Parts: sequence; C-alpha cells; structure tokens
Amino acid sequence: MEEGILEEQGKGLRMTSGMQAAEQVINLVRENEDLAHHGDGCSPELIARAEAEMALAFPPSYRRLIEEFGTWEIPPAEFPGVYQTPARGEELLGSSAYTLEDRAQLGLPHHFLVVMHDDVLGVVVLDTSRADQDGEYPVFAWNPGVPEGGLMEKIADSFGEFALNECRQNLS
Repeated sequence: MEEGILEEQGKGLRMTSGMQAAEQVINLVRENEDLAHHGDGCSPELIARAEAEMALAFPPSYRRLIEEFGTWEIPPAEFPGVYQTPARGEELLGSSAYTLEDRAQLGLPHHFLVVMHDDVLGVVVLDTSRADQDGEYPVFAWNPGVPEGGLMEKIADSFGEFALNECRQNLS
C-alpha cells in the first residue's frame, strides 16, 4: 500500500489519490446512514482556527472530510475531525484538541497531527513534515511509550486512503 490504495474496478485494479478516496468516504457515509453517524460539517473559519491553534495545516483529503462532516464515524472507527458542542461552547474539539493534549501529556512531536485514538492502532497521526506533491501527509500509528519520540508504523500514504480503508473494513 506504499503507493496508494488499490480499488477494485471489474477485473483490474487502479490507484486512487487521497482526494478521490475522501470523496469515496463521503459516498460510503451517505450510503450507509443507518450505520454511519456524522456532524453537519465545519466552516472554513473553524478549520482555520483549528489549524492556527495547532500551528499545523490540514492536508486536502482531511480538510475535505472535515468540511463535509466535521466529525463522523462508521463504528467502531471514530474520526474526530473538528467540531463544537453546546456544552463546551466555543472550544474546538476533535483533532486540534487531541493534538494539543497529546503534545502536553504524551510528548507528541509538534509536526504530528492527531487524527484518531484507536484501541488497536494507538495514536493515529499525520506527519506534516512529509508532504507529498499533492499536499497530503503520510499516516502513521504512533506509540508514545517508546523513548526517542515514539515508535511509528506507516499505515497509509494519505488520510483519505486511511479513512477509506477503515470505512470499508467496518462495512464489510
């Protein structure tokens, strides 16, 4: 999966980009409203605020999904995205909050952006120091319990590809 995800198309296989994968995630969530749950999307202003709070930029595929849903899940996978709740008022929740908390509590390197906490994968991060030609960041499972910045395992070339794989897996 180093070069991207493979998508079945009849008998052949083709590579898809992070943005194509993000659009497929949107379709899967919309087609499976009985299982999937999602928010109402996120405004450009809230996205910019989340990026400023972390001092990091979202890659295109993650930004697209946040714009569409804010936060979403296809159980058991929960994608925190960026969102607010009436109980927490103006406080931003989701990826930006996780990133800031994990920096303070786990020593998360500043170039990592947290996109999920998972029982199996641990802390799922985007490595913003490794943007590809499309502005996408690779996705890693980060284990903070290892000295020297943690142990990492690459799990996808882009967030869109990671999310599509997780969603498909949970719908099968």
